Amino acid sequence: MSHLAPLIADLALILICAGIMTLLFKKLKQPLVLGYVVAGFLASPHMAYTPSVIDTANIQTWADIGVIFLLFALGLEFSFKKIVKVGGAAIIAACTIIFCMILLGVAVGTGFGWKRMDCIFLGGMIAMSSTTIIYKAFDDLGMRKKQFTGLVLSVLILEDILAIVLMVMLSTMAVSHNFEGMEMLESIAKLLFFLILWFVVGIYLIPGLLKRCRKLMSEETLLIVSLGLCFGVVVMAARTGFSAAFGAFIMGSILAETVEAESIERLVKPVKDLFGAIFFVSVGMMVDPAMITEYAGPIIVITLAVILGQSLFGTLGMLLAGQPLRTAMQCGFSLTQIGEFAFIIASLGVSLRVTSHFLYPIVVAVSVITTFLTPYMIRLADPASNLVDTHLPEKWRKFLTRYASGSQTMNHESLWRKLIFALVRITVVYSIICVAVIALAFRFLVPFVHEGLPGGWGSLLAAFIIILCIAPFLRAIMLKKNHSEEFMTLWRDNRGNRAPLVATIVLRLLLGVSFVMFVIAGLFKMSVGLVFGVAVLLVTLMILSRQLKKQSIMIERTFFQNLRYRDMRAEYMGEKKPEYAG
Repeated sequence: MSHLAPLIADLALILICAGIMTLLFKKLKQPLVLGYVVAGFLASPHMAYTPSVIDTANIQTWADIGVIFLLFALGLEFSFKKIVKVGGAAIIAACTIIFCMILLGVAVGTGFGWKRMDCIFLGGMIAMSSTTIIYKAFDDLGMRKKQFTGLVLSVLILEDILAIVLMVMLSTMAVSHNFEGMEMLESIAKLLFFLILWFVVGIYLIPGLLKRCRKLMSEETLLIVSLGLCFGVVVMAARTGFSAAFGAFIMGSILAETVEAESIERLVKPVKDLFGAIFFVSVGMMVDPAMITEYAGPIIVITLAVILGQSLFGTLGMLLAGQPLRTAMQCGFSLTQIGEFAFIIASLGVSLRVTSHFLYPIVVAVSVITTFLTPYMIRLADPASNLVDTHLPEKWRKFLTRYASGSQTMNHESLWRKLIFALVRITVVYSIICVAVIALAFRFLVPFVHEGLPGGWGSLLAAFIIILCIAPFLRAIMLKKNHSEEFMTLWRDNRGNRAPLVATIVLRLLLGVSFVMFVIAGLFKMSVGLVFGVAVLLVTLMILSRQLKKQSIMIERTFFQNLRYRDMRAEYMGEKKPEYAG
């Protein structure tokens, strides 16, 4: 008799249970995500009357892969351009929800008399709604194309990003037992740095790569290449201290800007469904009936806090962001659950040994209960908004209508604001690229060159290569927008504008000189005055170089063509109205 690996036997049990439950829940016209959770409960070691999974550690690994695929698929459908379009509303709502839910979690934990760190970690756990669960619920209910789902998914993505910052803050508080503001600022800066870097480099390189290889791409090779890119960024994200799911979403959003996005989404869907099912089954497997009985009171109270808190603060956040009452309530009622980030934060507390043993099982139970209730809460949003609308005083209704319409039409920008925003965007993006190039060069190129050419010649060659690589970006930082319509209009209209305009040029020139000085000072032992003189000379040559100007323009043009190529192709094929239509 041949030996069967425990993982295969466990997978067979999970898929059989999941298959039976999905058929049953489909028959009952219920969301399939609930069927997966029930299947996990039946296959768990806590259920004595049914066969149990043997190797739970391997199943958890498969579940982690499921989260990666679900976030990758989410990125494919929800590109960064969509986030930018609803960015203001999503940022206001996400910050309101997270801040208020953390305070609510601390208040609930304090009410039970728990330790201070238990209360703080509980606040962090209930502050984050589950992207995967809501995404799956929208999919099962056929709501992904509705207007409010775009806002909900924007809020969820921002919550996932802010969850990383929150985890750094909680880790710092756990280790030092106080709040370190600098740690939080460093984590935010690091997050923004890598987010911008990956997105800009990805949009510049990947669409062009797929375009050149289109003739070689069958469905099989497209799937393998896409998943290779996805898991490559997942590893990079993990190595730089971020979550694997965050890396998967980044790559999905980059591939969403390519013309192959629909094909990739179609090819990835079966794999995503398989591993996504395993993830939700693993959530059900964490339910321990004995622990639920022992801590029934706190579980009920925290569940009510999550449902009522997310509904209330989600609605409030969307109203503050200028959304109509119905849309705000639809968004708020969709966010009433906790999921994968709650488990990650709970695990962090356990690994740092700062939370009590009962907190993890309580959070798992709350997550399962709120997951069950999520589809019903989404369906309840419309009747609840109708009820509130009928009982809302007329003054309040008029105020909310005026506030919503006013915030959506308030998009006028002055010339100064447009110019400053453009200069900041250009400076930040190109500075991040320069920092990345310099860091990689000093990490890999400089040691390699010094091995082949010891002494001053090696340093000279390394400096030449590094400055040559960053020169187009430095030139863009220093000269971009100096002849733009906004700049020239402000220069001509008022003499008082000229001093601030010159200041913007001088500051950017000094930034360019600083980058060159850093490279030279890192490779040569020279006096500050000499380093500054050489840097100024090199910067002057960059400004005068026509070749660098062409190269800088071509790099930026390629990036924006890649960013808009999918929309341009859709307009050309008649699948989408042009931007000027209407």
